[in-house]
Amino acid sequence: MKKAIIILINKIISKIGKLVGKGSSLPGRISLKLDKDIFKKIVLPDKIIVVTGSNGKTSTTEMICNILERNGLRVGCNKEGSNQTEGVTTMILNACNFKGIVQKDVLVIESDERYTRNTFKLFKPTYLVITNLYRDQMTRNGHPEHIYNIIKDAITDDISLVLNADDPLSSLFGYKRDNVIYYGMNRNSLSHTVNKSVYNDSKYCPNCKTLLQYDYYNYAHIGSYLCPQCGHKRENVTYAITDLRLSEGQVIFDNDYNIKMNMSSPYSAYNMLAAYSVCNLVGIEKKQIVNVLNNYVMQNDRVQTFKLNGHNAMLLTSKHENSISYNQSLEYVVRENKDCTVVIIIDAVSRKYFTSETSWIWDIDFELLKEKNVKKIILAGKYVYDLVQRFDYTDIPKEKILAIQDLDEMMKETKENSIGNIYVVTCFSDRMKFLDRR
Repeated sequence: MKKAIIILINKIISKIGKLVGKGSSLPGRISLKLDKDIFKKIVLPDKIIVVTGSNGKTSTTEMICNILERNGLRVGCNKEGSNQTEGVTTMILNACNFKGIVQKDVLVIESDERYTRNTFKLFKPTYLVITNLYRDQMTRNGHPEHIYNIIKDAITDDISLVLNADDPLSSLFGYKRDNVIYYGMNRNSLSHTVNKSVYNDSKYCPNCKTLLQYDYYNYAHIGSYLCPQCGHKRENVTYAITDLRLSEGQVIFDNDYNIKMNMSSPYSAYNMLAAYSVCNLVGIEKKQIVNVLNNYVMQNDRVQTFKLNGHNAMLLTSKHENSISYNQSLEYVVRENKDCTVVIIIDAVSRKYFTSETSWIWDIDFELLKEKNVKKIILAGKYVYDLVQRFDYTDIPKEKILAIQDLDEMMKETKENSIGNIYVVTCFSDRMKFLDRR
């Protein structure tokens, strides 16, 4: 079948899908069924940026797109969030004219980690940004090293890697390899010499399984490390967070660029640095990148602020079955140091598959909520008693904790009896269950 017909079919099905509120994978799936070699017949732009990793893909991709667009480039991006092979295909074919030429200067693609080896059979990225690799959706993904091996199978020598130097597993992709650029966070006032998390995903070297030596940690197992056996270590970085002043809401890049953060956390700073790094590699001047990042407000609605019965309230959406994502939300609440009520909802574990597997909540650092500014904790949802059992192993006073399974009752309690600010920590599946009840 001629490529023009396939492109037309892709565009038509995409428009119909948007009208009826369906996802963006179907057009690409049909296009690949019609011609599995369609990518050999289209002309791609010279620069293709792919972002993958356990956490931060969507936010990093969004920032990259906005930086490039604000600097005059025509950008193709899977902003709809469909990051598997078929969704990526949909976006690229929609960006083509009927001659098969992608009418964009650069493609910026968020890729599901598990699908990189399928997607990269269709095309090769110029730059592959790997944000991090750690414990994430264990029912679906298994061990982080399994995901590492999947991505490793997809990587070829002609792909430039942009790696988080502070993550022992994702930085291993650059071990004894050329064509690698590293970014990372220097030791700062918030760094610490012991891992404060419930678990440690990188206690042992991912390369040779020897006990790693750490100089400092920035959060969880992300920091400066050295394997005394094989030499795997935090490499020198090209792009650096040289200071982090969360109390002032500021991050400093490369000693010279002071950026005001809209969402102050080490996790957000790493995502910003990843975007800053690859955009500079593409050719955007650092000053121009910083102008976009300064006071940048994410457009993906993962963080929302609103009033609830006279209280200042914030929804912090965390990733399913991903303890580090939850920890970042909890650390933000504690760092704000304002009298508050924290609502934690686990009513569904996943949007995509059914499971009642909740062992991952034992990896979340709920102990953080023992701070004095946390006046009340409301646990809610179908899995409320799993949460209750987990909280029994913290030293948080039990009189602070209230368990309510029914979400309507939870909302009534939250509206009528909250103390101070309200922070709602939940996942993608459950966020609208709270917002729709406001």
